[in-house]
Amino acid sequence: MIIPGQAGDRRRGILVSLASVTVFVGLWWVCGRLKLMSPLILPPPQEIWDSALEILELGYHQTPLWRHVGVSLGRALVAFALAVAIGVPLGLAMGLFPILSSALEPFVQFFRPLPKIALIPLAILWLGIGEVSKVFLIFLSTLFTVVVGSAASVKGVGLGKLRLGAALGATRLQLIWKFILPASLPEIFTSVRLAVGVGWTTLIAAEMVAAESGMGWMVMNASSYMRTDIVMLGIILLGLTGYLLDYILVIIERFAAPWAGKE
Repeated sequence: MIIPGQAGDRRRGILVSLASVTVFVGLWWVCGRLKLMSPLILPPPQEIWDSALEILELGYHQTPLWRHVGVSLGRALVAFALAVAIGVPLGLAMGLFPILSSALEPFVQFFRPLPKIALIPLAILWLGIGEVSKVFLIFLSTLFTVVVGSAASVKGVGLGKLRLGAALGATRLQLIWKFILPASLPEIFTSVRLAVGVGWTTLIAAEMVAAESGMGWMVMNASSYMRTDIVMLGIILLGLTGYLLDYILVIIERFAAPWAGKE
């Protein structure tokens, strides 16, 4: 019988992941050395590495690489924090109160699948071309996934646990704090991880709004000059940073909800 989550499984998973990445990079390097593909379409790893060293030393458009990464992270983290602070309580309230859920559900389900890039003109019109409009777009792309996931997590709480708490004399507030919230926490973290992934993909669209720095802006700007090496570098940085954000959330979940997956 396979029991997921065991320490041995995690170690084997890490080794397999490292092996697959190594094989992929190796094949990419071989294709570059044999010139099987034009560098304009897919530059070899060495060329991307050289471009990374150049940008680390000289910056990109007079802006250091660390600043591009820091600016994008700052925009995203502010938006994520606002989305979680608003979305989790609102989603829990929708899960607990059917009338509130019925009132807000049409708006949530309308805005959630709406492509946020379509809101760029309104964001500029309402909030200008400064940082607020960029944070606003990332915030919107994150918020509704958090709301839907938090509301669904409440509905997934077993009635047996609530009846047990009521039989023990727990008040409504105690039922929420001691039973509903702990049972919902793992699914809330899952929805937050999904929302962060969606919000991170919106970063490039957000940085199209009159930006002068950021990883998304760097990718868009480099593409206009046909600098595929810098485009690939930006994509790699975006992917690694998004992976790191997700890993941090996994670590936080292990401390905040250590019972997740053990029931």
